[in-house]
Amino acid sequence: MMTKFDQKEIQPLDRVEAFLTLPGSKSYTHRALMAAALAEGESRLSNALAAEDTELTALALEQLGARIAWRNSEVRVTGCGGRWRPVAEPLDLGNSGTSMRFLTALVALGEGDYVLTGTERLCQRPLGELLAALEQVGVQAVSMRGDGCPPVRVTGGLAGGRATLSGGISSQYLSALLFIGPLAPQGLEIAITGELVSRPYVDLTLEVLGEFGISYYREGYRLFRLPGGQRYLRQDYQIEADASSASYFWAAAALTGGRVTITNLSLESGQGDAAFPRVLARLGCRVESGPAGLTVQGGPLTGLEVDMGAMPDLVPTLAVLAAFAQGETVITGVAHLRHKESDRLHAVATELQTLGIEAQETADGLIIRGGQPHGALIHTYNDHRIAMSFAVAGLKTPGVVIADPDCVVKSFPDFWEFFARLYH
Repeated sequence: MMTKFDQKEIQPLDRVEAFLTLPGSKSYTHRALMAAALAEGESRLSNALAAEDTELTALALEQLGARIAWRNSEVRVTGCGGRWRPVAEPLDLGNSGTSMRFLTALVALGEGDYVLTGTERLCQRPLGELLAALEQVGVQAVSMRGDGCPPVRVTGGLAGGRATLSGGISSQYLSALLFIGPLAPQGLEIAITGELVSRPYVDLTLEVLGEFGISYYREGYRLFRLPGGQRYLRQDYQIEADASSASYFWAAAALTGGRVTITNLSLESGQGDAAFPRVLARLGCRVESGPAGLTVQGGPLTGLEVDMGAMPDLVPTLAVLAAFAQGETVITGVAHLRHKESDRLHAVATELQTLGIEAQETADGLIIRGGQPHGALIHTYNDHRIAMSFAVAGLKTPGVVIADPDCVVKSFPDFWEFFARLYH
């Protein structure tokens, strides 16, 4: 049975007014850590996010031979020049899907066998397409249980050549290959079949590669060529605020008719989730981007139809707002949300129903009919994004209680401290 310490009741608030400077992007931090660890010499990463997932990445990179020193939000990384040392013990990546997918490819640059594992949930998440792609370019990479999921064993010895991936499950498979391609003796050509999900995250990966001195050629999202024999260059790298984390505070403004400015983000950000204010504008909010930052002013909310394939992590946030909007909201393009920390389509629909809202799962999204949510205990499925998005509902509806509030440490350890600032 849960104790009161395992739960957090959210107090309603008439109107949110806040200026917030948020911690660094999880997506950029993961990628910058990996690029810096692949470089020769010392890189300095500013405003890096110290969260459970990024620390798991850093610990694994240290096992592989990189030296990493955190000091508040600055990280100094001494890289290995793309040459990992052998590691006898498994790399335990907890529940970090990004760490698992990227490092499954990165260890192919080492020598000998590497075993990568994680939590029970992580070991249910698919990896088969990435393993098959690695096999195509000369790497032995197998699911140890034979089900296409972790734990996996990868034998170092990347040759390069051509790999084919379908784009339908995760853009992280492609990002993982993009990181190792420049260091493959033969280089790497990656062909994508079908539609690629979460395209902005691939753009973000390519942006980081370019900052660390890597050249590449692309034909849209169909073909990527990475010449071999390149080197990652040490870099001083500034990481902007996490747009996914910002979404909860913009949603707070939207729901309460208030106003929230995130000072270290703009609509020009490379993060796909930084476009979320444009979705909020369609819901009925006003958006301003200027020298002060990116501001959302709330207003009466009206349902909409939207393809969220470019920003799938924000579906729970949008779904909570849809519960309060007039009319119906139809969310499409996010079938791959079933393979996240939880089956997010099922989790979101179930918890909205718990609040008394009509919510239906579809093959690739959700249909939500706005209404008047009532208070309830929200189960979070050990999923940080369920906890943070449903906390926003409590700003409008009394009696919303979040179970396992500490699951936010995965991506935003200080979330509740920042959330408390909305009350001042």
